[in-house]
Amino acid sequence: MTRTGRHLAGLAAAAIAATVLHGVARADYKTAFDAYVNEDYETAFAEAEPLAEAGDARAETLLGALYESGQGTVRDLDMAVRWYSAAADKGHPGALFSLAVMYIDGRAGTRDMAKARELLEHAAERDYAPAQHNLALFYAGADGSEPDWAKAAELFRKAAEQGLPDAAYNLGVLYAQGNGVEKNMVEAGNWISKAAVSGLADAALDYGVMVFRGEGVKKDEKIGAQWLVIAANKGNVVAQNRVARLYASGRGLEQNLVEAGKWHILAKRAGRGDDWLDGIMAKMSAEQRDEAQRRANAFEATHDGTDKAGRGGPNDSVTAPGSSKGNALKPPDDKQG
Repeated sequence: MTRTGRHLAGLAAAAIAATVLHGVARADYKTAFDAYVNEDYETAFAEAEPLAEAGDARAETLLGALYESGQGTVRDLDMAVRWYSAAADKGHPGALFSLAVMYIDGRAGTRDMAKARELLEHAAERDYAPAQHNLALFYAGADGSEPDWAKAAELFRKAAEQGLPDAAYNLGVLYAQGNGVEKNMVEAGNWISKAAVSGLADAALDYGVMVFRGEGVKKDEKIGAQWLVIAANKGNVVAQNRVARLYASGRGLEQNLVEAGKWHILAKRAGRGDDWLDGIMAKMSAEQRDEAQRRANAFEATHDGTDKAGRGGPNDSVTAPGSSKGNALKPPDDKQG
């Protein structure tokens, strides 16, 4: 499994408009909500502002998100905190979560992990999956505290059962490690596969390795290799290295030295060198090396190298915040696939 080392500090990337709109929009709020989902942020702001001034918690949360992101208005973090706080005081779980994230990364004016944890607790009590997931990270010791693995597993499970990919992945990692739950590679494979199918690159890598090796799932090198290719195409550097090795050796994938070179170049540029693959490339013809370089450059021109799971657009931000890169546990090992 890959050492991604994701931590709470990475939550800022997921916080822009994250989890701001809890529940189904109704009545006159629907116009603001629909405008936000359709990326018509100026209309969303204009419709939400009078509703927020009248005390509608949903509109207050939406206004907070717009001020936080600078969409439809000038970016103003003080105003974002003001409106999130107003909605949080009314118990709105999305506002509680978004405000917690701002306290985690300091954008609320100060970095206050205790306050963030308190806000997450309140949102998690309202069965809000992103808050359950990120609160589980606290219990897993992501803030430097002593881990309570059983509580972390309980919260990851609650969020995973609501369909949050990162939570499913982290629960799978706990089953693989035997932390907070009895070690069970079949259960690990079950949960990690759910996250992989949802588009999480780290999960695709780990599930691919499990299938390739036959750990907790039926062994199939070809299918395992395809999962690794999926992760590599999503920009996962470990997967890129492993795919390069598979193409070079012809295991799981038809041997293709140019493709091996392409993926090795990409992984090496990202800091993951490999002496064995260097040796393979040294034996390739100049034409093969040039073609591998061309393919690597073409890949970089069309990929930004980030894991896009859970970040497809405004609607994804509404329904699946906290599921972007930066929110997962560190898996137990980093063996070659």
